[in-house]
Amino acid sequence: MSTGGTNFANDFLAAARAALECESSAIQNAAQRVDGTFSRAIEIILAHSGKLIVTGMGKSGLVGQKIAATLCSTGTSALFLHPSEAVHGDLGVYSPGDVSILISNNGSTAELIRLVPILRQLNSPLIGILGNMNSPLAKAMDVVLDASVEREADPCNIAPTASAIVALALGDALASALMVARNFTLEDYARRHPGGQLGRNLLLTVRDVMHTGQQVAWVNAEVSLKEVVVSMTRHPLGAACVVDNEHHLLGLITDGDLRRALQNFDDIRTVTAADIMVDRPTCVSPDASLRQALKLMEDRPSQISVLPVIDDAARCLGLLRIHDIYIGGLAYV
Repeated sequence: MSTGGTNFANDFLAAARAALECESSAIQNAAQRVDGTFSRAIEIILAHSGKLIVTGMGKSGLVGQKIAATLCSTGTSALFLHPSEAVHGDLGVYSPGDVSILISNNGSTAELIRLVPILRQLNSPLIGILGNMNSPLAKAMDVVLDASVEREADPCNIAPTASAIVALALGDALASALMVARNFTLEDYARRHPGGQLGRNLLLTVRDVMHTGQQVAWVNAEVSLKEVVVSMTRHPLGAACVVDNEHHLLGLITDGDLRRALQNFDDIRTVTAADIMVDRPTCVSPDASLRQALKLMEDRPSQISVLPVIDDAARCLGLLRIHDIYIGGLAYV
């Protein structure tokens, strides 16, 4: 079959949009089914202080791994257990009463069915995320969350696409509800992510990474443009703080302000810092989190890359660059 031409492009773009619309509709339908049964699942999990064990085969197993990871990062101790490995020694992860979440689209996965009586012996409450409410597994569960879909998102209606997305979304819904039930906060989340950019932004304050003292280009309002350039060259942070004798911030001069000055003034010999500074720059407190500082820099029509740090008395303490926020100069989570 030829892969050229507008008609073929239209065909595969239509298939892509149809897949996304099918999955979106499936999630919306699942949301309409969230009721007291979902609340019962939350109550079962909250009633036990131990682990939550998530299990599933194939694509359901991959979904289960992500659900377990999300639960762990949001305040619920959880792990994924491969159902085949479970009966070869990995059942040792269970403590009596640990809650189990079994994921299956058709609800007749043999490996999961074989686990049910064993899990009952371990006094494990069973929660199913199942695509077939009349299946053998559905009849064996204490609570069943309905993950059924009208059809899969692929053109052949066979690949686990919409069904996998709905199961995953129900896992996210469980995690979100448990966060609310446990009053889970951003600080709690940060403590579980100390090694990444997200945790860094939540745990560290501006004071922890800002530049101060001799690291910063400090100038007064009367100095010449040449003196500003010399100071910024000696202290290459991308900006100079214009301050008075008591170190109150009068304005900020960035590299961009220098370039604009060269464009705007034919004779730069008489230009002073006061002529080119921004007299009301966006500032940040030293006690603000890096997350708050990043929002100040990026959540605006024109993004900025450096912030003066001022205290409650408007005294300038130093500078924070966007590069100081990111680990190694690159953002990652």
